[in-house]
Amino acid sequence: MPSVLLVDDDVELVGLLADYLRQDGFRTSMAHDGESAVAAALSQQHDIVVLDVMMPRLTGIEVLRRLRAQSRIPVLMLTARGDDIDRVLGLELGADDYVPKPCSPRELAARLRAILRRLHPVAEEAGGPPALRVGAGVLWPARRSAEWAGQPLSLTGAEFNLLAELMRQAGRLVTKAELSERALGRPLARFDRSIDVHISAIRQKLASCQPGADPIRTVRGMGYQLTRD
Repeated sequence: MPSVLLVDDDVELVGLLADYLRQDGFRTSMAHDGESAVAAALSQQHDIVVLDVMMPRLTGIEVLRRLRAQSRIPVLMLTARGDDIDRVLGLELGADDYVPKPCSPRELAARLRAILRRLHPVAEEAGGPPALRVGAGVLWPARRSAEWAGQPLSLTGAEFNLLAELMRQAGRLVTKAELSERALGRPLARFDRSIDVHISAIRQKLASCQPGADPIRTVRGMGYQLTRD
């Protein structure tokens, strides 16, 4: 049973979500403030964190910032509907995905399973696919690790999945809809900038390993292509 840490100062909402997730096969824990959320998330007792952006004192954004300084635990952000600023900032800081509030418990459970499924694919547990090698990059799906130009890449779960998909499809255009389905596990929503933000983060990390490198080509309005050279 995957363990989920629910972080929100709305005690009633968290209780309702926890009840639903337990019935749906998750183990749940709760935190209602940022300080306790950081400690709980870093305890290595949870598989994934559901983190509300709007909390008093220590906000969800600051919690995420502190987590990413020490941990790669997957984080699903709860954001106010239509609040693009917090949504993009969360993704830039390393959130794996987001769900706008108010959200249905069923949608939340589906998003959690999609993230966890892509972190621990069944095929990999059974022996694992071979390493992906494109240009200066090497990615090991079974180990969830990657290198670029001989330097280790520290990627979030979503970034790893996106880079893996681009490497599998190297040389061809991969649409944003395809990337959302295959890497994030959900259909691409209208005005959704998640893919763009994650790709921007990947580009920065590749450039830090190989200055001047920009192997990901943007096809405006369509998607992305990883060049083979």
